[in-house]
Amino acid sequence: MKTSTKVEIGIPLLLVISDCIAVLLSYLISYELRFFTFFDELLPRDTALPEIEEYIIFSLIILPIWVIVFQSYKMYRLKRVVFIFDELSDIVKASTVSVIFAMALVFFYREYSYSRVVFVMSWFFAIILITIFRYLVLKFEKTLYNNNIGVKRVAIVGVNDISEKIYKKLCNETFLGLHFVGYFTKNNTDESGITDLKRIGSYDNLPVMIRKEKIDNLIVALKSEDHGDVFPLIKKCEGLNIEFMFAPDYFNILTSKLKIEELEGIPFMKLKSIPLNIWKRIVKRLFDIITASILIFIFSPVMLIIAVLVKFTSPGPVFYRQERVGLDGVKFNMIKFRSMIVDAEKEGPKSADEQLSRYTVVGKWLRKYSLDELPQFFNVLNGSMSMVGPRPEREFFINQLKDEIDNFLERHRVKAGVTGWSQVNGLRGAKTSYQTRIEYDIYYIENWSLAFDIKIIFKTLKEMLFSKEAF
Repeated sequence: MKTSTKVEIGIPLLLVISDCIAVLLSYLISYELRFFTFFDELLPRDTALPEIEEYIIFSLIILPIWVIVFQSYKMYRLKRVVFIFDELSDIVKASTVSVIFAMALVFFYREYSYSRVVFVMSWFFAIILITIFRYLVLKFEKTLYNNNIGVKRVAIVGVNDISEKIYKKLCNETFLGLHFVGYFTKNNTDESGITDLKRIGSYDNLPVMIRKEKIDNLIVALKSEDHGDVFPLIKKCEGLNIEFMFAPDYFNILTSKLKIEELEGIPFMKLKSIPLNIWKRIVKRLFDIITASILIFIFSPVMLIIAVLVKFTSPGPVFYRQERVGLDGVKFNMIKFRSMIVDAEKEGPKSADEQLSRYTVVGKWLRKYSLDELPQFFNVLNGSMSMVGPRPEREFFINQLKDEIDNFLERHRVKAGVTGWSQVNGLRGAKTSYQTRIEYDIYYIENWSLAFDIKIIFKTLKEMLFSKEAF
């Protein structure tokens, strides 16, 4: 058995074991808190102290329910997850369903009365413990991959900007457990290639080289005009036990999640829809208000110090208001600490990189750590911005770029953010193209979730502390 196969079996099994331990511990902790702390006085019992053995037996009985529910949420597949918050939403949903099933079971079992407080507490502690244990399993999985244990051998089919971007993005991410063996070209005379990756064959000898190189995964990265090659390639791989992954030209029209909907028996492929429905907008808005309020409270001493430094080190106001374009193309005034000299743009708008010589001494320091952005928390509170979303641009630059860059105006389908998916992936400044940033912004819009926002905020804090570049 290959080590990659052992890891594919071992990690999910380890997740099942860790989840079971977490559930058992959550019931034990909840039992102790309910009956041996102030809760026992706060919520007096009508009966004698229940035996802990009853709760242990019950928790063992319902363990299969938890495992089945978690499996239904596809929580035991080897996803090669990069960040634990990618799973947090599913952990909460699966835990909630499991507790509801457990309470329903208790309702029909009349021979013993179980505390509902214990169930509520166990739900809370189960989420925390399962998240912690899964994080530890994730760290263990990454350690295996970093030591070249259980990695999958991957080859790319197709040579173009898509395959170049895929390889560049994934080649150094050892924690994903992917080892790139090489790439296949359409024919032997094709002289194009992927930087730093060797050519291992053409479409004609694909099956032979897959066996020879012991390839586990094929990533097919073709431009839209070459999509006719996909089915012949699949045909060539018949009988080979490999994973066949198709990476379409999603950097163009296919950035959206494809959805199939049926109307009166007619299937329709939905390429574009409203990114956030009413409930998602409510959840995101509540999250924005709570997060912005907490961060304003935490950073208020820092903001006060910055205000004093800005005021007494250079002439001019403390705050700088600049007109930006946000949701649905509506303009708003974005607030920042002033980091440049007064009238820095009297000759017209310039990009951040063109403004470097006009920063004040304090302003350079503020930009380095992105601290000039802190007042934007107030933009979040007044509803003109969100904590996470595409960074807002000025109308001057939008008019320049909207006809040059595909899908540029798509970023106005959600509120502009204090931070964003493209920023935490290092896509800022003159070193990166607007086209690449737009691709990441649209990916965020089409894949929004509360867990995704939390992930981006944590990555932002990491960037602020350790990155040498400002947002």
